[in-house]
Amino acid sequence: MRAIMVMFDTLNRRFLPPYGAEGIHAPNFERLSREAAVFDTAYAGSMPCMPARREIHTGRHNFLHRSWGPLEPFDDSVPEMLSRAGVYTHLATDHQHYWEDGGATYHNRYDTYEFFRGQEGDRWKGHVADPVLPPSLSWKSDAARRQDWINRQYMATEDLHSQTRTFDAGLEFIATNAAEDRWFLQIECFDPHEPFFSYDEHRSHYLHGIPADQVPGERADWPDYRRVTEDKDDVERVRGEYAALLTMCDASLGRVLDAMDEHGLWSDTLLMVCTDHGLLLGEHGWWGKNVQPWYDETIHTPLFIWDPRCGTRGERRTSLVQTIDLGPTLLDFFGVPPTDLMQGVPLGGVVADDTPVREAALFGGFGAHVNVTDGRYVYMRAPARASNEPLFEHTLMPTHMESRFTPDELVDAELIGPLPFTRNAPVLRIPGRTWGNAYAYGTLLFDLADDPGQQRPLLDGAVELRMAGLLTDRMRACDAPESQFVRLGLPATGAVTEEHLLARVQYAQVLAAQEDLPDAEEFGGHALGVTVPVGELLGHEGAQAALLRHLPLLANQNFAAQVADQSPWQLAVSTAGISAAVLHALDAELAALAAPVTPAGAAAAHADATDQGR
Repeated sequence: MRAIMVMFDTLNRRFLPPYGAEGIHAPNFERLSREAAVFDTAYAGSMPCMPARREIHTGRHNFLHRSWGPLEPFDDSVPEMLSRAGVYTHLATDHQHYWEDGGATYHNRYDTYEFFRGQEGDRWKGHVADPVLPPSLSWKSDAARRQDWINRQYMATEDLHSQTRTFDAGLEFIATNAAEDRWFLQIECFDPHEPFFSYDEHRSHYLHGIPADQVPGERADWPDYRRVTEDKDDVERVRGEYAALLTMCDASLGRVLDAMDEHGLWSDTLLMVCTDHGLLLGEHGWWGKNVQPWYDETIHTPLFIWDPRCGTRGERRTSLVQTIDLGPTLLDFFGVPPTDLMQGVPLGGVVADDTPVREAALFGGFGAHVNVTDGRYVYMRAPARASNEPLFEHTLMPTHMESRFTPDELVDAELIGPLPFTRNAPVLRIPGRTWGNAYAYGTLLFDLADDPGQQRPLLDGAVELRMAGLLTDRMRACDAPESQFVRLGLPATGAVTEEHLLARVQYAQVLAAQEDLPDAEEFGGHALGVTVPVGELLGHEGAQAALLRHLPLLANQNFAAQVADQSPWQLAVSTAGISAAVLHALDAELAALAAPVTPAGAAAAHADATDQGR
């Protein structure tokens, strides 16, 4: 018995032919759909990248307690459990987040691992001199983009790309160990996550073979996470770059399928092809993820499983499944019992005959909407108050993605617990922070049967009541802290009633979040205005006061530092909650501060000062 997981990052199911995509060259995903069960109702859970991987290891949700972070001392780890049961585990990956502060405890759970450098600004090749960055649709010129452009110089041909080398390593493991029994191989590539760096062979399907540095206009392979401000042609170029990288991923997948054929592995080897989440590529007027609700394009994921125990090929499965089920499925395949803390369910029965495993699926990101779906309706519960409080991290590993928590962040930390899943260990409870505020989007309810594009939020009290009940039940089952129920305005105990419903109460926020923002050109080119970088405005005493009055989120110094190079207008484009009215009011106040003093005004000011001096 052997198992192979091929995991892609940011694989949008709507770009895959087995899920109805047209005009996408992905023959190996089509081939895979003929060799495996295809899941139509698979959902991610804890978002984004590392929280999803923590779910694979632990078989339970984590976003109600923790943001992006490493495996905790009390966490289960499926690869480690397999290893202890005599199953050899190996990881081949170019996913650089494993080697950062917020992911540093995952890879050592495998018996062996290989890491290939160069993805998304990975701190790989050292160049002291700044590279000349080409024009880009991105507004950012941060260290990650600088490093990415350096790294690309060392991946000039496809055989040198970290994706190719990751699959090379996985195929080497297969060839070396094809005759051996009881092993698990995880081939995990960062693609097709942005930046969408691929080669002419794949780009030719969508961009007519023009090299990336010769496409007219700016580079279009790394969109910011924000509203779409580009024209239709630029949007299609970005989507074309994503499709090209997906086609490159398809070619890598084909190599694994070839190896399954070559070594005769289909008879006794489980094959699972999955992803952590999708990406918005212009849908809903947005690029990216995290800063907007977790719409279907980002959370409803592709999943393919070949299980030699039942031999199901080329069939669709409609049962509602989630990322938390992947780890328990591996344990079940090798006959290793799950722990009592795992909430995921082995999917062998779903593959075999579509046996249902759950009524509802929970998903979301830390401090954002908390969401539930029954496979038809999707309920996105926003915070009940604009403060989005109370919100706490619960951890013994206080790190962010690329940094440790600062002493300032830990000033108000408390040692509490233990929690029901921490195995008698106490945890630090630390005030939490988020990027943006889900309150601005309001509570949303969608019917995917009638509105698969999630364009028309419902106001249906009966449906909302049922979905809010499912949401509350799932939160309780996940041992959500009481603070989450308070934040969302839901009861920690007892029944959910009509007085708990928010969709109609918050509908004005829903409509406001959908309004178009004015173009930057509508604002005057003042020395102080909403098109001036936040960092400059915060350095001006009068402007700082106006800025904090209209945009209180900038009182968070860490957040302000991260967006210092963006203007208030760009910030409004990047997050909901900053309306056109707020921008116009702030711009007028800033413009008045920058207005030249007239002779009459100067004389009046002098007279006032003289009077005050008396």
